This record gives sequence, C-alpha cells and structure tokens, in this order.
Amino acid sequence: MINRRQFFKTSLAGGALAIVGDKMQAAATNPGANPILSGTDTPPRKGKSVLGLRCKPIDKVRIGVVGLGRGGGAVDRLSHIEGTEIVAICDLIPERIERAQNNLKKNGRKEAATYTKEEEWRKMCERDDIDLIYNATPWELHVPIALYAMDHGKHAVVEVPAALTVKDCWALVDKAEEKQLHCMMLENCCYDFFELATLNMARLGVLGEIIHAEGAYIHDLRKSKYDGYYKHWRLEYSKYHTGNPYPTHGLGPIAQILGINRGDRMEYLSSVSTNQYGLALWSKNNLKDDERITQSERYKLGDMNTTIIHTANGKTLMVQHDTTSPRPYSRIHLVQGTNGVAIKYPNEKVALQPASHEFMKEGEQKELLSKYEHPLSKYIGEKAKAVGGHGGMDFIMDWRLIYCIRNGYPLDQSVYDGAAWSSLVELTERSVLDKSVVAIPDFTRGEWEKHSPLPVIDMKDVLFG
Repeated sequence: MINRRQFFKTSLAGGALAIVGDKMQAAATNPGANPILSGTDTPPRKGKSVLGLRCKPIDKVRIGVVGLGRGGGAVDRLSHIEGTEIVAICDLIPERIERAQNNLKKNGRKEAATYTKEEEWRKMCERDDIDLIYNATPWELHVPIALYAMDHGKHAVVEVPAALTVKDCWALVDKAEEKQLHCMMLENCCYDFFELATLNMARLGVLGEIIHAEGAYIHDLRKSKYDGYYKHWRLEYSKYHTGNPYPTHGLGPIAQILGINRGDRMEYLSSVSTNQYGLALWSKNNLKDDERITQSERYKLGDMNTTIIHTANGKTLMVQHDTTSPRPYSRIHLVQGTNGVAIKYPNEKVALQPASHEFMKEGEQKELLSKYEHPLSKYIGEKAKAVGGHGGMDFIMDWRLIYCIRNGYPLDQSVYDGAAWSSLVELTERSVLDKSVVAIPDFTRGEWEKHSPLPVIDMKDVLFG
C-alpha cells in the first residue's frame, strides 16, 4: 500500500492517486467513522459571492502548468492560443518535461522554466510572473495546489473532479470568495460539439422546458486500470470506495443546460451501486501469477452506479458510472424537454413534436443541428478539430477560458459548479453505504436564486456569459 508521503513523492510523476490508511478501510464497513463522509451543513461565508465574477482583463495570460500527464496536451493547446505565455511547467518525469518543451519550440514559443522536484509546484505558484495555474495533477493534489495558487494571487483551474470530499469542495469555494479569483474545473465535455448544440437548443426553447436529463461515464478501463495507471492508482481507489468517483463528464453539460447554480440547484440524491464483478472477472481471465487476482475480492467500487438527483425546481437528473463492464464508451447525454428530446449516444438523435414518437430523419436532423450550432463551436470549431484534444472539445475549453480571462468576462463554469458537480464523489458513496437519500449542499449559499441560466447569444465576440 502507498502511504501519504509516498503518494506526494510520486503523484506528479505518474498521475497517481492513493487515498489510503485505516480511515479508508473503515469506510467500507462504517461510513460514519470516516471523516471524508462529512456533513452537508453550510459553513459561514468568509468572502463574497463570485457568481458572475468579473476580474481585471489580462492581455497576455501567463500560465504555469502542473502535471504533464494530461497537462502535456494542455501545454500544446495553450501554445496555439493568442494571448498566452507558458511561463513554467512542473512534473517529476524528465521525458514529460522534454516533450512539453519540444511542443513549445515546435509551436514557436520560448522554453518554459521547469520544476522537477517534489512539491516544487509551490515555487511555481509563488512566482510573480504567472497569472494562471493550470492544474492537471492527480485527484488528491487538485485542492492543495488550487488553494495555494489562489493564496498567491493566481487564478486556478483544475482537472476533474475538482475535489473528492464535500469539505474540500467548500475549501475551494471559500478561497475563491475570499480572494475574488477564478477557480474553474476543467470539464471539457461541456464544450463537445453536440453538447454545445443541445445547450443552444435548450436556451432557445427548441426542446421546450427541460424537465429531465441524463449523463454518464461508461468506459471499459479494466486493462488500463491494471496496466496503464502509475502505481495502479485506480485499483487502489477501488479497494476502499464505492459510489460514483468520476461524475462530472456526464453531469456537467446537463447541469449547465438545467441552469444548476443559476436559477436552479441540485437539492438531493439517491444512489445505488451493483456489487463488484468486472475487476475480479477480468483479473481472473487476463492475469497469471499476479497477487492482484486474489486481491480482487477486496474491491469495493461497484461496477454500475446509478444516481438520481432532484432539483429545487422539480427537475430530475440521472448520472451513471461504470468503468469495469464490457460496454462501448458512452456519456449518454440525454436532454428531455416538453417539446422533444436529444440524445448523443450511441448515435446523435433528436425528436421533436409533433412527430416526437420517432427520431428525425438524417437529413432533417443535420439541418436542425446546423441551424442551432452553438456560436462558440461555429467560431472556433474548425481550429479546435485541427489542434485536437478529445475531438476538439479540449481546445474549445482552453480557448474560451483564455478568451474570458483576457476580456475580464465571467467564466462559463464557476467554482460553485466545480464544487457541486464534484460533491457527488462523496455524496453518492454516502448514499450507497447508508442506503439513504442525501442532501446536496448549496455551495452558492442562496445566490443561485438571483441569477438566470447562462444565455447563448449569437454575438460576434461569442460571449455567452
């Protein structure tokens, strides 16, 4: 087992996650004994709301990237965006540093300062010539790096999920409010082309009033869990936790469509998980003379988790997670309105009244999606496809982030979104273990009632914040 000190020594190197120790083992049998399964009481506000936060425009956004496993791709994408400078990069693996420097050189950018030792991300955050810390490290490092960055006057963006506990979600919210800085979770799926189109259709009333939506992260990762993750960190996590450890890819886009944290909020959830079957079966069929075969019975993460969420305005969401079953990749992305429905997987389909008993024919649907293409993907989509990153959505996300910071606009995803969406990591586990309905904190502390959902306005400057 990897102890906490060993984790911090190795996490940047391998994108590793290890939440370990007796407290984690206790969670399997006694959730009340585990401090990560904390309450959902609203703590007193330490600053002021950052919902709709506008900061001073920054013409050239100076960036430090921490963790070059996923962050290496960000270095490449960001160097294709006008108004950016990659000032520093941080990772423990020399090959990743070299690869990132080569990409900068290839894209006509100057070499970045490098940090290659344990916890040197602190030195990066302390620099005076950085505006934004781009945090692509393992899960357990998301919160400490983001907090440290904001403490040193930097905007912070973090990979998904933003935090693993409700307590840490509140820590991000409180720090952003105290410092009046942006803290955004990098939920790239909000910027996929079909997701953006359905957001546009929903805002323009094409689907009627949205009453229900579904999202998921269904992706067979068993081989990579055993062979592809440094120190087998996903397996380590699976030993001690159940629920939905990775909810935001499916939840983020549909939460935005439903106006969560801006006009509505997630109120409570109920979550159920199957037993664990897939890991044990895969290890038995694919591993030989490996102690992990006998260890597989210890895994607590159920194969399929299904969570139902009820909102303050009487809407519902369903979110699923399964990375250990033989199923093709799916995020579902189903949006149900009073006038029709749109669904992304396995094939993009739309049905509208009066013929909503069947999906639209291919030509008719193509015309509809073209008509309601989101102005953001219409403006930057072709370049996004050329630069890449999950089909272009990563580039759209990065481009939009930099665009808003350069112009002093609110970000599309606030710290409240990152907190609310990420809180499901803990809350679904609590619901599964306690067989209970669980309240979801209002991270906006009531501000959601004072704001309308993000509009989509076809403007030349593609602003919809």
